[in-house]
Amino acid sequence: MIKPTVWILPGAVIMYGNSLDASCHSHYSLQVIWPNAQSVAKLNDNDLSGLTIINTKVEHQLQMSEGWVLLIEPKSRLGEALSIHLAGQLFKTIRSSFFTGSKPSTLMQELAEPLAPLFSELNINSQYLLANESAVTDKRIQQLLTQLNQCLQGECIKPSSWRACDVASQLALSESRFLHLFSKELGVAWRPYLLWRRMMCAIQAIKHNASATEAAHLSGFSDSAHLSRTFRHNFGMSIREAQTLFK
Repeated sequence: MIKPTVWILPGAVIMYGNSLDASCHSHYSLQVIWPNAQSVAKLNDNDLSGLTIINTKVEHQLQMSEGWVLLIEPKSRLGEALSIHLAGQLFKTIRSSFFTGSKPSTLMQELAEPLAPLFSELNINSQYLLANESAVTDKRIQQLLTQLNQCLQGECIKPSSWRACDVASQLALSESRFLHLFSKELGVAWRPYLLWRRMMCAIQAIKHNASATEAAHLSGFSDSAHLSRTFRHNFGMSIREAQTLFK
């Protein structure tokens, strides 16, 4: 049994896990499920027959004994490529395409090697994974996303810095103009997107052995119960279950 591992990159959360059991949930990201060939995997109580892509904001539940899960922001280069494959469908399965490679590396830089067959199957350049650039075109919003990505490399930038009025002022925009522009560029409003990024900060904290209370504080949640409720809504699991998977 391979030890569960999680990587967080700009625009992507990538996990190799076992004994995944996520109740009904939905989230902002596109999701790729790639079961191990020997894995028992079910999506919405139906057996998975191979590599599966799930569209953004689609409710689903997942049970998988072992395999990969990729959560990809829609407005990234990789997200756009996956959306082309979906062609507006809620789900798409590529039958008989399972993970059969060696154990995944624990080094983020080597993720592309075990995942190369997945990208080959989808006819997507594997470099999209490690250089998952934003597809946003407005330079002001690009600047904002670059700042948010700093949280992934070190200490989280305190959420108090991210009030809409303050961000708008920093970008030399009115608050209403900023909120409209952000929603137009990302396809999601500022507050739910910021909540999504706060969860990435919480996962980073958990990876570094923070308690649920510490992770909640570091990522701007009122308490661990608030963080766990948000986790369950977005990932179909509690913060306690997340701690088991993400450490």
